[in-house]
Amino acid sequence: TNFKINNVDYLVPMVIEEPSVIAAASKAAKIAKLHGGFTAKVDGNISIGQIQIREKMGWNERMDIEEKIQAGSEQILELANSKSNTLTKLGKGAKEILCKEVSSNDRDNGTYMIIELMIDVGDAMGANVTNTMCEAVAPFIEKLTGKTTLLRILSNYSTKRMVTATATFDKDSVGGEQVVNDMISAFDFADNDVYRAVTHNKGVMNGAISVANATGQDSRAIEAAAHAYASHTGRYRSLTQWSKDNDGHLVGKFEIPLSVGIVGGVTNNHPIAKICTKILNLKNVQELSCIIASTGLAQNFAAMRALATEGIQKGHMKLHARKQAS
Repeated sequence: TNFKINNVDYLVPMVIEEPSVIAAASKAAKIAKLHGGFTAKVDGNISIGQIQIREKMGWNERMDIEEKIQAGSEQILELANSKSNTLTKLGKGAKEILCKEVSSNDRDNGTYMIIELMIDVGDAMGANVTNTMCEAVAPFIEKLTGKTTLLRILSNYSTKRMVTATATFDKDSVGGEQVVNDMISAFDFADNDVYRAVTHNKGVMNGAISVANATGQDSRAIEAAAHAYASHTGRYRSLTQWSKDNDGHLVGKFEIPLSVGIVGGVTNNHPIAKICTKILNLKNVQELSCIIASTGLAQNFAAMRALATEGIQKGHMKLHARKQAS
């Protein structure tokens, strides 16, 4: 309850084994609402498909392959888009083809070439159409380059589908200046110690994944991308950032690569997922992404506030005891 996201009020369905997560997120959303709730945005909806050239190559050969791929890019994209009438009718589908190099463990024996398809998958999560397109264009790439392909599969590291959620939490409702400072210190701990960061980020994902579960998303893909992104600076860090504004209020930010859908898959077939999606009254997939990220930020706030004050177990065990008694 209590979620206001981009000036729209939501009742957010959540599926998770611990009722304390739902209670905590609802309380956090109520505090965020005092300063307008959550603001969230989505940057892109591009699924990345990867096609691996089997043979390892030297620099000159890789340059030759890349030239051939770029020369045939229009044909590759046309072939890929022929596999989805729905996306092409919507003006979406495969939009770009890129080449990149991946080092081999055997560095003296060359480098792999990876061909990447950038596919606008619209309101779908897009795994099936991405895989279909990759498999469809692989034989043509072989003919074009004279090389054989090996893996033809999407990447779940969805960095072309970034979502950012922010919120301001009133310092008095948080518990005063000392609690705000203590929560920032708790964030600093998580951002600089991998043992704390893993537990901290698990708490963030308690919120995000519970909404993903309710709406029939691929939670393993979401988790994998989130934890990879937590390491994008070269070390594993906090997925959230916390600071104070000029008035001393606590400001939180959560950024995550997020691959979700509201058409196709379980979302359209599982009766509970269909009901949960209907509860949210979603207009597009970007709206769902904003809700998931905002719920993750809310849950992180709630967990850090509990840790910095009474400890995590008091509220958790109270609800756990009630669950056991029922």
